[in-house]
Amino acid sequence: MATLNKSFEEELIRIREKLCFEKEENVKLLAELTLARNELSFQKDESGKMSTELGIANLALAVQNEEKEKRAAELGIANIELAFQKQEKGKRAAELGIANLELAFEDEEKEKRAVELGIANVELVFQNDEKEKRAAELSVANIELVFQNGEKEKRAAELGIANIELAFQNDEKEKRATELSIANIELVFQNEEKEKRAAELGVANIELAFQNDEKEKRAAELGIANKELIFQNNEKEKRAAELGIANIELAFQNDEKEKRAAELGIANKELIFQNDEKEKRAAELYNANKELLAFTYISSHDLQEPLRKIQMFSSVILTSEANNLSEAGKYNFQRIQLAAQRMQQLINDLLDFSRITTSELKFEKMELNTIIQDVITELKDTILEKHATIDATDLCSAKIIPFQFRQLMYNLISNALKFSKLAVPSRIIIKSRIVNGSHLDRDLFNTEKDYCHITINDNGIGFESQFNERIFEVFQKLHNKEVYSGTGIGLAIVKKIVENHNGIITAKSKLGHGATFDIYLPIGNQ
Repeated sequence: MATLNKSFEEELIRIREKLCFEKEENVKLLAELTLARNELSFQKDESGKMSTELGIANLALAVQNEEKEKRAAELGIANIELAFQKQEKGKRAAELGIANLELAFEDEEKEKRAVELGIANVELVFQNDEKEKRAAELSVANIELVFQNGEKEKRAAELGIANIELAFQNDEKEKRATELSIANIELVFQNEEKEKRAAELGVANIELAFQNDEKEKRAAELGIANKELIFQNNEKEKRAAELGIANIELAFQNDEKEKRAAELGIANKELIFQNDEKEKRAAELYNANKELLAFTYISSHDLQEPLRKIQMFSSVILTSEANNLSEAGKYNFQRIQLAAQRMQQLINDLLDFSRITTSELKFEKMELNTIIQDVITELKDTILEKHATIDATDLCSAKIIPFQFRQLMYNLISNALKFSKLAVPSRIIIKSRIVNGSHLDRDLFNTEKDYCHITINDNGIGFESQFNERIFEVFQKLHNKEVYSGTGIGLAIVKKIVENHNGIITAKSKLGHGATFDIYLPIGNQ
């Protein structure tokens, strides 16, 4: 860009030298001016590209800032998640310690239960032995009881014999009576012993039944204890499986933490890189703005100065040397003046376009009627010449950049007057209304916002529908300059102003049936 500016300045210096020292060679000067026009067109293209790059760079910077904020939010969330994972890791470690203590306690309980089972088994064996002994004693008591019954019968037989002998042996009555008394006493004693042994047998049977019940209860307790041991073993296996899963999960979380830490490191490096790129881009934008300001200075001073001299010297020659010039010479000088005027208009339009691109955007809430009336006042002579009528009433207020919006309305109304039909009085209708984005094209408009919809309609010559978008491009002219003068920048300025208002402009027309321009300005978001 700097090289192009330098070559452009050198070309301008050559033009100045030729204007100062070679006034006679006007034909060559015209050729040099044509070359300067081409160079200026090239500079315009470069300026448009640079403006586009600046817009893209601003969008990229906005996107990078949003990405930076998102990454910062993700970093905050990741740090919170890491802290939470550390807490969870501590809790899991505490749970593992408690689980190990519970397993040790259950092993001790299991060993105690095994010892108790061994003692219970020994006691059961002892009780079985005691039971067998008691059964043997009962058997001996029964045998002894049978023996005593036999003795009793024998005794009874002996008593019978004794009674017989008593009858025959009166002499031995006293002895036998004594023996009978002793036998009766012994019999009574034996009966008492028999009753005692029967009572002991009853107690032994009760005790044996009680021992059998205790044995069954003990067996039931042993069954329950065995089931409980099996349950505890199953719980122990489950807890061991859970501990294994917990260890796997902890290992996975540690891996995820390391991966997240690596991602955070990469994100930090990327943010640092983006910041560096942003600084470089800002420096490039600063340099580009400086170059644009330099171009504006050159356009407003160095280019206009030789044009003014061309116009001045041409006017002087036509005035003072009119008698010495042929009709062809006068015609050529008039052509030079017209070309210089077109060049002057082109430079002014380029300056306007540059100011719209680089000027500070200050929005103010204003009535559209006020701005349109100012434009109508400025174009009063042209309106009278075209016998035009402009209807602009009940327009809404909007938050706009005043001097830019005035330029927008001036360009649109002056275009409508310029391209009016020759034999038909021009009529321009300007309307506005508030419309919600949900009623418009969802691809272009925000459905949650309201828009100020401004319509400018005329009854002029119109244009073919295939040029609906092309007319907003810089240097796009649909008509020959000999018929309609202009530089082809006016509508490009209009579109740029609408974009500065974050709005959208569209055009629709039919050849011979006028044109309609629709402007949509968002309300309350500038």
